[in-house]
Amino acid sequence: MAHRNIELEIERLGSFRQAPANEAAAALRKALSDRVNMVVAKAAKLVAELQLHDLLPDLLRAYDRLFESPVSRDPQCWGKNAIANALRDLGYCESPPFVRGIRHVQMEPSFGKPEDTAATLRGICLLSLPGCNDLRRGDILRHMVDLLADPALTVRVEAVRGLQHMEGDDSALLLRLKARLGDPEAAVVGQVFDSLLQLEGENGIPFVSAYLHADPDARHEAALALGSSRLPAAVDLLKRTWDSTRESEFREVLLRAIGLSRQQSGIEFLLNVIRESRTQEVKIALEVLALDRNPETRRLAEVAAAEAGPAIRALCDRAFT
Repeated sequence: MAHRNIELEIERLGSFRQAPANEAAAALRKALSDRVNMVVAKAAKLVAELQLHDLLPDLLRAYDRLFESPVSRDPQCWGKNAIANALRDLGYCESPPFVRGIRHVQMEPSFGKPEDTAATLRGICLLSLPGCNDLRRGDILRHMVDLLADPALTVRVEAVRGLQHMEGDDSALLLRLKARLGDPEAAVVGQVFDSLLQLEGENGIPFVSAYLHADPDARHEAALALGSSRLPAAVDLLKRTWDSTRESEFREVLLRAIGLSRQQSGIEFLLNVIRESRTQEVKIALEVLALDRNPETRRLAEVAAAEAGPAIRALCDRAFT
């Protein structure tokens, strides 16, 4: 058998973006049946990009095939990931392929112990479930609750995001329960706080603010979520917390959270820190303001730094440069 140049074949597939629809469909149908999963993945992406709905049966056949001896046929789940994304982007609204995906675990050899390479697939399929018209809301929520306990951090984060997208009091209550139960990874806890504030708005502030007095990871995530919510009441709470806190690391996190709010009251607070606080806190405040990229914010920071003296003005110049 002649040696194949897979990279060149994948590159050639991209040329079908400019081809007539029937010619592109024929080539991509053939590519979807290829034995190389990277070729299948590229074909699936192009099917979605070109909105070739007639190839949905071919996508489904390829998807089923890649679950057979999956480690050898589809290492790293590249093919299945691309097909699941394509099905979603084409508006496919029947649940079986996505339910199959959220249940799939694919252990592959690695330098240490075997590694599950199907986490991305589970996340893609989970976020596709709300678009399925053959599932009741309760069934979708059950799947999401199951994946809140998935071993993979990324899947747990996607399950939280999925609950946010579902909206409703039931989703908010499940997020509150997840927050109470906790998670080994701070990123999951932070996403819970973010999603809850998106769902509940100001009604979620008292719940999240209670974690400002929890362990360091949780309180840092709570502060950043409150700032990211851009709710005026959350900014006021963060400023009061900063005034009453003496722990230096947490004070720095609070400054970053206040900057994330992009609220005028937050900017004014940071400008006052530049005028009156210790050098390290001033440095953080300047770094946060520099992220704004607003010329007026820079001008105000430069004025405040000049009032604080030459050393602070030098810090300001470095931050904005």
